[in-house]
Formats: sequence, C-alpha cells, structure tokens
Amino acid sequence: MTASEILISRSIGETRVARLENGELTEFLVEREHDKALLGGIYKGKVARVLPGMQAAFIDLGLAKTGFLYVDLVVDPLAKNQEADIDLVVDPEERELADEAEEEAPDTAATPVFPKRREGRPIQDLLKEGNEVMVQITKEPLGSKGPRLTGYVSLPGRYLVYLPDSTTVGVSRRIEDSEERDRLKEIVDRIRPPKGGVIVRTVAEGATEKNLKDDLEYILKVWGNLKKNFDKQKSIGLMWQDFDLALRIVRDRVTDDVDRILVDDEHLHKQMTKYMQLFSSKLKKRLEMFSGSLSLFESYGIETEVKRATSRKVWLKSGGYILIDETEALISIDVNTGRFVGKRNLSETLLQTNLEALKEIAYQIRLRNLGGIIVVDFIDMDRAEHRDQVFAAFSEELKKDPVKTQVYPISGLGLVELTRKRTRESLSKTLAGSCPLCDGWGRVESKETYAYRLFRACEKESRMASDGQSLVVYLPPDMAAYITESMKSYLEELEKRMGRSLSIRVDAHLAHRDFEVYAHDV
Repeated sequence: MTASEILISRSIGETRVARLENGELTEFLVEREHDKALLGGIYKGKVARVLPGMQAAFIDLGLAKTGFLYVDLVVDPLAKNQEADIDLVVDPEERELADEAEEEAPDTAATPVFPKRREGRPIQDLLKEGNEVMVQITKEPLGSKGPRLTGYVSLPGRYLVYLPDSTTVGVSRRIEDSEERDRLKEIVDRIRPPKGGVIVRTVAEGATEKNLKDDLEYILKVWGNLKKNFDKQKSIGLMWQDFDLALRIVRDRVTDDVDRILVDDEHLHKQMTKYMQLFSSKLKKRLEMFSGSLSLFESYGIETEVKRATSRKVWLKSGGYILIDETEALISIDVNTGRFVGKRNLSETLLQTNLEALKEIAYQIRLRNLGGIIVVDFIDMDRAEHRDQVFAAFSEELKKDPVKTQVYPISGLGLVELTRKRTRESLSKTLAGSCPLCDGWGRVESKETYAYRLFRACEKESRMASDGQSLVVYLPPDMAAYITESMKSYLEELEKRMGRSLSIRVDAHLAHRDFEVYAHDV
C-alpha cells in the first residue's frame, strides 16, 4: 500500500507544497503572494476583438495578455433548451477527443469544467467588440500565449462542482461502487437547484446528505454574489478567485489515501484546522504541526530534489544521464550512457541504460509538470525485442501519472513521442527566469526565487544563532537593491518572525546569485 504524505511550507510571501509517495517526491507546487495562480479565476471581461475566420475572440481581462475564447465555449442564451445533450469535458485540450471517448467527470477543481456545444451560431452572432462577458480561466498564460477562457463557469466545493449553465448531473467515475454512485446521484437530484448542473467529486464518496447540501448551499451563495457583482463592477478584472494553494490542496487533494499532512506555519495550521473541521474530523487528526531544528523541506530532502528537478542534466545511478530541454514548441529529452560502461556487451549496456532512464524520465515529467509535446530520444537499440521492452516499460511508468498522457510507439528514428495535458507553467519556468547574460538561451534563478531562498537561509541561521545576536547579510549590488526596495515589507516581516534585526551589506565580489549570512553580536 502506498504511504502518502503532504508537506506544506509557508515562508515570507511564498507557499510551497510537496507530495510524497513512499518517501519519494512526486509533486511540487509553488504559489507566491504577488503572483497567485490565475487558473479557475472568474473575470469580468470585455471583447477586444472577434475573429470570424478562427471562430474565436480575444477578451480583455485587465491582465498583461488578452484571453482567448473559442466559439464552442461561449454561452448561447438561445441554445439553453439543448443543455441536456451537452457532454462534459475536463479541459480545452480534450475537446477533440470528446467524440472518440467519453471523458471522466472531474474530481479536481483545479481545472474548470465546461460543456461542449455540438453545433451553434457563429461567434460573430454571439459576441461583438465592446461586449462585457463573464469568463473563467481554464489554462494559465504559457510563454507568449495568453490565458484560455470559457464562458461556462464552474464553481468548486469540497464535494461538488456547480455548473450554472448546464443541466447535467454527473458522478466522478473514480467512485467505482455502483451503489454508492446511485446513492450520491439520488441525493444530488433531491437537493440540486432548479437551474444549473452538479458534478459529484471523488472525495464525496461516503459523504452524508447534509455534507452535500451544506456544500451546495455555500457554492450557490458564491454564485449569487457573482451575478449581483457583475453589473455592479464597473471595470473589467477579477471577480472571484479560488482559495490559496494550501486550502486548495486540503479541499481537492486530501482524501482517505493521505496518511499525514505536515505544516510548518502556526497561523496556516490553525487556518487549515478550522477549514477541515467543516467536513472531516477524521482527516483533521492527520494534520500535524511540524517543529524541528531543520526546516520541514530540509528534513525530508525536498530542497535537494527540487534542485535536481530544475537542472538540465539529471544523473542516473549507473553513471548515465538524461538531458531535458524545454522550448516553446516542445520538450526534448535525450538519454546518454555517460560513465556507464556495462558488464556484458554493448547491446545489454544500452538496454539497461534505457530501462533505468525511462523510470527517471517518467518521474521527472510528473515532478517538473512538463506538458504539451514531449520527444524522448532513447539510445539506439539494434534488437527489436529490446525496443519493444523499453516501450512497454515506459508506457507502464507513465500510467502512474495522474495527468492524462498519450504515448506513441518508437519511431523509425528511435524517438518516442508523447503528449501530456498542460494547464500551467512547468516547475523550471516557475522557479527560474531568462538569463540576461545569455539572452534567454540558458536558465538562471529568478530574483523572487533568490529572495525567498535568502529568507529561508536567514531563518535557518537565526535558529542557530545565540540570543541577542543580529544577522548580517552580504549581497551582490543588484540583488541588494532588489531586496531592500522591492522586498522591504517582507524584510520587516522577517525580522519580526525571527525576533532579530537584520542588516543588508553590499559585496561587489559576490557572484550574480550568491549571498552570505552571518550571526553578529550586537
């Protein structure tokens, strides 16, 4: 049985979440206070441009980039009598697959749900430039592309998802017990409002009618306020934003298979305890406050794994390695024997390297949240049975990934192509920015990531310092300016949190992303 733990660490301006399965890091998420996730946000937007040739429109949301709205996802008030025939699709990338296979009802609220119109009026009849519309972000901006939008709003609760513009009642297919599915559907049929559809989420398995009713009442209040505020809100912009990362994890990911939840921030621990009291005293018992001489993530080796997951080269235990390169169009992964020379013959050496590499590749794809088109260049194998063995093993490893992945057989060039659903930036793009010294060809730690790493180092030094000592931090000139100007409020909060004063000093000899922290007698 898989032992599952969720670690939640909050520091100045940043929340990080790690999921461990049998002690292995399988997922890592970051959310920063100044840059909270856009996914799922509901906005009042204005139609900036209608594109009849593409049957789409650009919507101004008040963000840096306009959103993109397909005609399939525009609510047509004249077609509402056809809602009962609408299929549910989990994500825009799945639309083309909907006619080939019935998609599973969603069990996570991270990705909004929308119906798929089989036919309807052209977009130029539905939208005009200057029209105000309520839309929801289904995919965050990626690279040069703006956010993807839907007009079919979905609002998540703990047990249910409410769909104001649908009449469908669905139960997550991950609830396999047919009697339980029927029970939940009967309850929802009794308590659902006259208008709107409802999806029962996986975590609702075993929930009481009161659980579901309370959850639905809360969601309907949110929806009622949204409708009222749409006309009241004069300017375009955000109308509703989901919980922050920590509470979203509790709501969406904490199920009976999670053995323990560790939190290192007292205020967050109290907040999560209060929220969990609303729906599960059993799960609340698994929530623990972490304390120790090392930080939570250091204690579990998370910092080391994250550093490895943002490196271009990943070494294998045998001495081989893989190279991971992200581009705008696709992600390439190259397998190399490196220092591994094998023990038998060349054919066996290549097979063993590929077999070891495929496990690491599948793990890195999931951990780094790599998405879109991925091309893997395994080492060429001259024996057909070895190629078949590698492909079969790789396919099995990819099945462990909860995100939808489609893999294609090894091509004549020895390449394996796969696609993986993508709704947000990869881990490396979240934690790193373009290097100004190489014009974006390489990667360098972003200023924000540097700052938060510095704050954690200060807290670590503070724990080891004697009473009455202050901290002195030496920084390169550009980072000293950034920390003292853009992060001034966080510095003040950090001093309060540590109970010590902190002074910044410039050292022009330090490398671009280095720093030094010392405890100093006052």
